[in-house]
Amino acid sequence: MRPKNQSSVSEFLLLGLPIRPQQQCVVFTLFLGVYLTTVLGNLLIILLIRLDCRLHTPMYFFLSHLAFSDVAFSSVTVPKMLRNMQIQCQSITYAGCVSQVYFFIFFGCLDSFLLAVMSYDRYVAVCHPLHYTTIMRDELCIILVAGCWFLSCAHALLHTLLLDQLSFCAGTVIPHFFCDLSAVLKSSCSDTSLNELLIFTEAGLIFTLPLGGILGSYICMAAIILKVLSFKRIFKALSTCGSHLFVVFLYYGTIAGVYYFPSSGNSKVKDIIASLMYMVVTPMLNPFIYSLRNKDMKRARQKLFRTKDSPWCC
Repeated sequence: MRPKNQSSVSEFLLLGLPIRPQQQCVVFTLFLGVYLTTVLGNLLIILLIRLDCRLHTPMYFFLSHLAFSDVAFSSVTVPKMLRNMQIQCQSITYAGCVSQVYFFIFFGCLDSFLLAVMSYDRYVAVCHPLHYTTIMRDELCIILVAGCWFLSCAHALLHTLLLDQLSFCAGTVIPHFFCDLSAVLKSSCSDTSLNELLIFTEAGLIFTLPLGGILGSYICMAAIILKVLSFKRIFKALSTCGSHLFVVFLYYGTIAGVYYFPSSGNSKVKDIIASLMYMVVTPMLNPFIYSLRNKDMKRARQKLFRTKDSPWCC
């Protein structure tokens, strides 16, 4: 950290969630339950994929990384939010705020890239089923995942380093329950034009390119499926891609609502609600979306709770 920043401000004040004091206990219990469900559900997915050899496929390899990313994504902000609600203190240190910005951007970007990679995997499975095993080789899967981690790290590091160049006045208040980059920039005493320009250009590309790849994959899949109108084929495609498509819609829809189509009037409350959707609710829903109607995950879950003598692999 630069001495200039540390000498000007040592901590920020987060306004937190817009709730009444009498609702504090109920909201705390609710979000604690949601967070524990997120952690346990996603860790269970990782464990099942690790133990059952039937799940050692590209789709579940990507899903295991998405599950880990979801746990980390929620853990960046929710524990701090719960702690602040419990001790009735909304402060966060400067170092803690910058770290929160970095990991929030990192795992949010990683989620986006992994969803794009998973859409490519579904495209190959639907449009090139006979060549699926030759296209989605282990080497390619590792390269794709490594690329997602590298690009996410570089993206988060770029914005965090630029943020560290700014100055903040004592008593800076951030109108959010966590250190969101846009909210922190608005609270700065420095010129943030470069940071904002980078958000609308580089961050815009990071958002639109994976989304464009996802939409392109599904358009190609739809074109292939509609060539031969078959109820059985359409049902199979929906069972293969429905879960992933629902997660994409939920994740990108809430992010677009916060950063690209901000609401007017009482926008702060609506933006906080939308942020809670993609940071807290979506990671919790992923284990249910991907496992409730998934026969392979059901089979692996049943094996996990059977006797120890049950074989894991076929």
